[in-house]
Amino acid sequence: MKHLSFSKVMLWVGLVFLYAPMLILVIYSFNDSKLVTVWGGFSAKWYGELFQDQQILNAVWTSLRIAFYSSTMAVIIGTMAAFVMTRFRRSWAKLTLSNMITAPLVMPEVITGLSLLLLFVQMSETFGWPTERGMFTVWIAHSTFCAAYVAVVVSSRLRELDLSIEEAAMDLGATRLKTFFYITVPMIAPALIAGWLLSFSLSLDDLVIASFTSGPGATTLPMVVFSSVRLGVSPKINALATIIILAVSLVAFLSWYFARRAEKKAKIAME
Repeated sequence: MKHLSFSKVMLWVGLVFLYAPMLILVIYSFNDSKLVTVWGGFSAKWYGELFQDQQILNAVWTSLRIAFYSSTMAVIIGTMAAFVMTRFRRSWAKLTLSNMITAPLVMPEVITGLSLLLLFVQMSETFGWPTERGMFTVWIAHSTFCAAYVAVVVSSRLRELDLSIEEAAMDLGATRLKTFFYITVPMIAPALIAGWLLSFSLSLDDLVIASFTSGPGATTLPMVVFSSVRLGVSPKINALATIIILAVSLVAFLSWYFARRAEKKAKIAME
């Protein structure tokens, strides 16, 4: 028997600690009993009931739309903020923006949600807009705090770029806008994709800020799950969580597969 090192033991302990709860959840999603802690036999009926629950399906669709719109807007705003943080000369305005960008990263979500709620209420009383809280206000709120994460990711990539490539493109007659779209964007594309995916995950997972800024017609999936858990965990929630785990695992596997395939093709081309 090979000697087990301390690092290998800690690795396996960490993996078990992280993934054992997920495995138990997946197993109990096939539980026939209504009690999630009592095994009553194998059954897939909760998956059928899940797809018949219109409240959960509407919440999933609402969350996906909000996450898509929020992550897209966050990439646009965060990229502009990242350019200001990295390309503009040092000034009090740049320093203030940098400090304000990092504030949402460390600020508790309760404070962020409450401040946004007060902002929307004050705007409604002063300007008459927004007339009510709903999906649009949640979109604004999620775009606000997700943009901070995108700005940090993109700015770290911009600091590593070789500016001589952009300068060469402009020397050859390209405008600044054309240089941005044809030179800069392809070079920072991995950071943009990473920021978009991070924002999508944060928006899809958010509960606190959405609870403060949403209305009756914009109930997100975390809000539905949290409200149902407070009344007692339903096996349908286990089925829903299993589907989410399967979807995330599939995306991760496909990303790994295509990345490895591209790496092999690059090695072959170099040879």
